Amino acid sequence: MDWSLYSTIALRLALALLVGAILGLNRWLHHKSAGIRTHSLVAIGSATAVMLISDFVQDDAQAVSRVLQGLITGLGFLGAGVIIREQRSQKVHGLTTAASLWACALIGASFGAGQFALGGLSLGAILLTLIIGGPLERLMAEFTGVKRESEVSDDPD
Repeated sequence: MDWSLYSTIALRLALALLVGAILGLNRWLHHKSAGIRTHSLVAIGSATAVMLISDFVQDDAQAVSRVLQGLITGLGFLGAGVIIREQRSQKVHGLTTAASLWACALIGASFGAGQFALGGLSLGAILLTLIIGGPLERLMAEFTGVKRESEVSDDPD
C-alpha cells in the first residue's frame, strides 16, 4: 500500500470538504436552501472527479478540461434549482447561492488537481465577496441613490 497516495487523496478531499463547509455555513447562516451539506458535497464531488480523471489519463490537459466543462455545465442545473422568482413582485432570489455553489465546485476541483494555493486564495476571495458584498451594495445604493430591489435587500441572497 502506498500511504503517500492515500494521504494525498485524503488531504485533497479534506480541503474540498472544508471549503464546502465554510461556504455552506455562510449560506446556512443566511437561511438559504443550499447550506453546509450541499456545498460540501459539491466540492467533494468536484475534487473526486478531477482526481479520478487525472489518474486515468496521466494528467492529460484535454481530458481534465472536458471534466471541468462537464462540472461547470452540471452545476448550472443544480444552481437553477436554488434560483426562485416570486410571481407577485418579480424579484429573483438565490443567485448568490447558485454562484457560490458553482464557485465551490471549481475550488473543489482545484484541490482535486492539487492546486492548494489557488483553492485557498479562491476561498478567501469568495468569502470576502459574500461577507462584504451585501453591505457594500447597500452603501453604494445610499451613496448613489440607486436602489435595485433584486440586488439590494436586507436579506443577503
